[in-house]
Amino acid sequence: MASSLDQLRELTTVVADTGDFAAMAKFKPTDATTNPSLILAAANMEAYQGLITDAIDYAKGVGGSIDEQVTNAMDKVYVNFGCEILKIIPGRVSTEVDARLSFDKEGSITRAKKLIDLYKQAGIPKERILIKLSSTWEGVEAARVLESEYGIHCNMTLLFNFYQAVACAEAGVTLISPFVGRIFDWFVKNTDQKTYSMLDDPGVKSVTKIYNYYKKYGYNTVVMGASFRNTDQILGLAGCDLLTISPSLLDKLQQTTTEVKACLTQKQAQNLDIEEVTVNENKFRWEMNEDPMATEKLAEGIRKFGADAIKLENVLRDKLLQ
Repeated sequence: MASSLDQLRELTTVVADTGDFAAMAKFKPTDATTNPSLILAAANMEAYQGLITDAIDYAKGVGGSIDEQVTNAMDKVYVNFGCEILKIIPGRVSTEVDARLSFDKEGSITRAKKLIDLYKQAGIPKERILIKLSSTWEGVEAARVLESEYGIHCNMTLLFNFYQAVACAEAGVTLISPFVGRIFDWFVKNTDQKTYSMLDDPGVKSVTKIYNYYKKYGYNTVVMGASFRNTDQILGLAGCDLLTISPSLLDKLQQTTTEVKACLTQKQAQNLDIEEVTVNENKFRWEMNEDPMATEKLAEGIRKFGADAIKLENVLRDKLLQ
């Protein structure tokens, strides 16, 4: 019998949630996604020092103050990793805008355009890139401009709330990445219930609600479940447009032959009785305020990505000053 991973691929596009090229080559995902934490981990591996050195040389060549050189080296590191990933996968790579710009619409737009330009200089068309932005109101509005005015496709990350998802769809973004595992983590920490069945998992239920709403009302934005803690969470979302999965869980799915059935289908979603909603800035901020899980996990995610970006900057700064 086919592995659970191969069965899943028949229902869902599998994306590798890693910056490790060897893992991508092993599991052969269609797409790949990275974030500052993954890039930081990879940047400390000996195998990837050539990409770091190239970024340092680029930044020195562009010149400017040491802070400007660090910023340019950071952007080039992200693009260098993206270019290498695109040699392995047939689809798209997601490259993240600095999380410290999560509340800066114009800054996010400027940084996204710069990343796309660096890819263009490397011979990579923008169609193979997804720009990752935090799902703040400012991030959603930045994505609206990037998609509509520049044809730059966006992947909205750190998404925990239904109204974040609706705002993204109404802004016409290409893809969202709701974080299944981090929703699960919050409920385990903050409620008395510590275990969940596959379809009762709060992260699975959140993504299911978003997927069904999108398909019911014909949005073009696609859903990529992310941040999984176990294979049940993955299998509970079989049929979702895309799922981005860590190498350790990809390996578990490859080693098992559990039957995989579609839990999500467009036809099923279209037959559901779901109320249509609209989201403006006031509605967005109120609904986030009313959702302590989403508010806490969004803030925590931005802080963590920001902290890892600073760590990576410090590594690059040291190299630039050598």
